[in-house]
Amino acid sequence: MTSPSPAPALPLDVEAVRTRVDAALARFMAGQHALLATISPDLVAAADALREFLLDGGKRLRPAFCYWGWRGAGGAADSTGIVDAAAALELLQASALVHDDLMDRSDTRRGLPSVHRRFEALHRDSGWRGDREQYGAAAALLLGDLLLIWCDELFVRCGVAPAAVLAAKPVFDLMRTEVMAGQYLDVLEPVAGDSTDARALERAQTVLHYKSAKYTIERPLQVGARLAGASEELVAAYGEFGLPLGEAFQLRDDLLGVFGDPAVTGKPAGDDLREGKRTLLVALALRGLDPASAALLDRRLGAPGLTAEEITELSDLVAKSGAPEQVEERIEQLMDRSLAALAAAPLADETARATLLALARAATVRRY
Repeated sequence: MTSPSPAPALPLDVEAVRTRVDAALARFMAGQHALLATISPDLVAAADALREFLLDGGKRLRPAFCYWGWRGAGGAADSTGIVDAAAALELLQASALVHDDLMDRSDTRRGLPSVHRRFEALHRDSGWRGDREQYGAAAALLLGDLLLIWCDELFVRCGVAPAAVLAAKPVFDLMRTEVMAGQYLDVLEPVAGDSTDARALERAQTVLHYKSAKYTIERPLQVGARLAGASEELVAAYGEFGLPLGEAFQLRDDLLGVFGDPAVTGKPAGDDLREGKRTLLVALALRGLDPASAALLDRRLGAPGLTAEEITELSDLVAKSGAPEQVEERIEQLMDRSLAALAAAPLADETARATLLALARAATVRRY
């Protein structure tokens, strides 16, 4: 009797990318933890929080796209430098999540207390003076900034040839500017945007592109390509593959943010509705509902103190609008564009092409 073939590796684990990135992050954070403890023993709690937030969970999707961008451009599989450079993207992601949870007043992240809630609890349990919510917010702001500083430090010192790091740094910096600009526009829309005007969908699309789509896939691919000395043709091809794929990824995330299972997402049910996120899904829902229902959704979206019943009512309105079906159709169209671009891209390595195809499917075919 022949032995069964081993199960194929998950796309994030091909060439042990996730394990290698985790190890790189653990090494880096051990050094940063020691540094903070040297400055003051009062920083140990902060160092512990950052290490746990970074190492306890996370799919490592952005590092994977950076690594396979490198491999597709002919970069060596055994390079430790590209793994460290890719790991730097996870520090950027952690910084964005800490700040995002603070801005959205989220209680949890990956099923655990968000950083600002963790430090509120520390303040309360320690019996300290002052406003514990203000302390938690201040701690999260500063620790998110520290992660942002560290992402630059790890990237610049990754060990890839200095000339290659210098060539990739403009894309790395552009990515960080784009995601912060997208974050600001996301904060601006609920307070200044008019959900009834003709540009509401356009504004939602702009937020989607800059807060998530470019930053999740297109730019990580291009950073890896630049580090490997890729041709301009390949860098452009990665854009044609990565941008529609990043948009499809975020649209899937938007669906999960309204209809997702908390056991899968690590966030409360309907969390995007509670936080008032003006996603493309919501913009389409507002356009598809009758005036009274649209006004109700618009008014209650992000309102303080929404009950579970009210969240369910809003979810039902979004479902009734037809927007989820439109978003699913959009995801399918974007995937067709993305995969056609990948098939035509001048990659130097066919393992990279196959793995990028598997990553694309894993990133977008998620159920709720």
